[in-house]
Amino acid sequence: MMALTDSTTSVEPAAGASKASPPASLATSVYSQLRADVLTARLEPGAKLRAEPLRKRFNTGSTPVREALNRLLAEGFVSLEEQRGFRVAPISREELAELLNARILIDGTAITDSIRRFESSWEEGLVLALHHLSRTPRGVEPAGETSWEARHKILHMALVAGCGSRWMRRISEQLFDAAERYRLIALPWIPERNELDEHRALVEACLRKDSAAAAELLKNHYGQTFDAIVNSGRV
Repeated sequence: MMALTDSTTSVEPAAGASKASPPASLATSVYSQLRADVLTARLEPGAKLRAEPLRKRFNTGSTPVREALNRLLAEGFVSLEEQRGFRVAPISREELAELLNARILIDGTAITDSIRRFESSWEEGLVLALHHLSRTPRGVEPAGETSWEARHKILHMALVAGCGSRWMRRISEQLFDAAERYRLIALPWIPERNELDEHRALVEACLRKDSAAAAELLKNHYGQTFDAIVNSGRV
């Protein structure tokens, strides 16, 4: 078992990647920026997404905007009303409860399978992800540095990374992003708690191959966040 000691490494992006066609690049750029705006509540639930202002904002034609909106629609972050166009998807306590239950089921199974398979690469990824999260301050994003939110997602993806199922990993990431939207919307009204200790306990349970404890800690971790969001009054 690896100890939870400080270690550092860096992974540089691959060089020489082939360029996508201009329309595809534009659509991807518009999609990525709109998705980030929805997830961080810069675009609030229910906000109208009008094509003309979006074309002007991104200085592009209608095709990249339409493709980006359709991708967001497929992911559930945008809704389409007949004769009324696109809007940022609404939020509700019912959907948040569904996300909670789905994450407990999917991620609990994925972590259990990861522990059962227990590969050194998964173990190393967990230790490194926790180390990076522990060294990243919340609410501060220095130039060129990765944010706490990004490190947080990396850790949660590392927890399920050893399950052996790309479909399960993909669903886990989709559920994370959907739940993260709720957390970020409510964030200013959520009291601080020591989430790092929760993450550390979860990783330690995985490293000692205690799947029952890991699943229970995960359930409690998600449940505490659910309660904090609901108590914030924003949902």
